[in-house]
Amino acid sequence: MRLYVNIDHVATLREARKTDEPDPVQAAAECEQAGARGISVHLREDRRHIQDADVKALAESVRTVLNLELGAHDEIVKLGARIKPFQATLVPEKRQEITTEGGLALRKGDRRIKGAIDGLQRAGIRVSLFIDPSLKTIDMARELGVPAIELHTGRYAHTWRKGDAALNELQRAATHAKDIGLAVHAGHGLTYDNVRPVAQIPEIEELNIGHSIVSNAVFWGLEEAVRRMKKLVIEARNP
Repeated sequence: MRLYVNIDHVATLREARKTDEPDPVQAAAECEQAGARGISVHLREDRRHIQDADVKALAESVRTVLNLELGAHDEIVKLGARIKPFQATLVPEKRQEITTEGGLALRKGDRRIKGAIDGLQRAGIRVSLFIDPSLKTIDMARELGVPAIELHTGRYAHTWRKGDAALNELQRAATHAKDIGLAVHAGHGLTYDNVRPVAQIPEIEELNIGHSIVSNAVFWGLEEAVRRMKKLVIEARNP
């Protein structure tokens, strides 16, 4: 299983003072040094944390792979196509939200999503769709011609202490997606406390985790925070 580290909130801290530190490029390098297999950043339409210059700099400096999360906005899709990250993950986006609240609402005939997928794929970029663990939505993602999906783990993150319903939903979704030929990723709200059960789902091959790692880096340092998360993921997968 691959651990990708989302470093958005390194940029959040920088933007709080509109200064030049902490530097996302340095953060990415430390994450890779600690064993991250990829770096994720979300270039939001309102540019609340990651900026265009960050994406360009990361595309040049990341030694593993860069996963660019983005909404289906023409300007950002065109930027992504020029920068050519290894992977682009299309996500829903609302200006007023604090963080992404759910998966993409895929609909037949959605020209905006289809256009974004086509534009990114023409540039040679692997495209993933961030979606809820719904079998119907997974089927629609496959119809759109993407090779991968990322399952939104938000419901699990909010309810994991109360029972296994959300975890079972993720397992069913991951199994179905793998059975129809999609690569399965997962992320959102995963922490050091709740990551193990998700990491144990055999069909999931990639986890995207950011906020919990960056938060605990305040106490442990970024490299140590990544190492501890990676250790949990490896132990969960190889008990």
